[in-house]
Amino acid sequence: MYKFITDNVVVFDVEWVPDPASGRRIYKVPDTVSDAEVLEVMWREGGATSEDPRPYLKTVMCRVVSISAVVRKMVRDEVSLKLVSFPRLKAGEEAEGEIIRQFLEGVGKSRAQLVGFNSSNADLPILYQRALANRVTAPTFCHRPEKPWEGTDYFSRYSDYTIDLKDLVGGYGKAMPSLHELASSLGIPGKMGIDGADVIELWRSGDIRKIVEYNQFDALSTYLVWLRTAWFSGMLNEVEFVHEEHLLEDLLQQEIGNGSAHLTLFLDTWKAFRRVKE
Repeated sequence: MYKFITDNVVVFDVEWVPDPASGRRIYKVPDTVSDAEVLEVMWREGGATSEDPRPYLKTVMCRVVSISAVVRKMVRDEVSLKLVSFPRLKAGEEAEGEIIRQFLEGVGKSRAQLVGFNSSNADLPILYQRALANRVTAPTFCHRPEKPWEGTDYFSRYSDYTIDLKDLVGGYGKAMPSLHELASSLGIPGKMGIDGADVIELWRSGDIRKIVEYNQFDALSTYLVWLRTAWFSGMLNEVEFVHEEHLLEDLLQQEIGNGSAHLTLFLDTWKAFRRVKE
């Protein structure tokens, strides 16, 4: 399943919303038209129906509003976990280009193994496309070695430095689960309270904090799915696997103590799932 797991692993998730500025340019909408009306044009041109009035839009015409990740580091056989978000939970909205730059350059500098769910078809393309749209430069992330075995390569089709869990375990057609379906089946919290369709209304109301909270939930769920695959593949033995579950529980308790009360829902749901399995 995996050729290797690096000492730095970043398990991430990205949230985005339709970008009215891009919609205006793509569909030649006059500046006198409101952003709300531009969004309606974008959805209509994107194939809206009465059953699906807000269809999924191409990522290039959307803007990134949040990136969250669980960062796993191993130093001298000791594993540590950290939950990071761009923007920070208490910071409010930040410039899209800066969010993307900070994340990509942070990954590139650490030479981390990048893990996502549907990341090859969605999260990574939007980061690249919107980096270009915002004139972002990320040379450390974009550097490619002369030969595949000579270093980290995030752009090679077959590189193990970018892992898409959906591609890895998803299958095709009816066999392909959503993150919520896969996580819940594994006894891991999936969607709680809101889902991706709600993000646009949260953004329009200026509730960036709620978006970041939701983003963190998905990053945590993705990390726990990755952890299960690491155990399944033999990269972790049972003692190591259980230890890392405890590390995440400790991290959640620490974050809750530092003011991230929303993580109580994730922790309590996860504990409840584990009790049922026991």
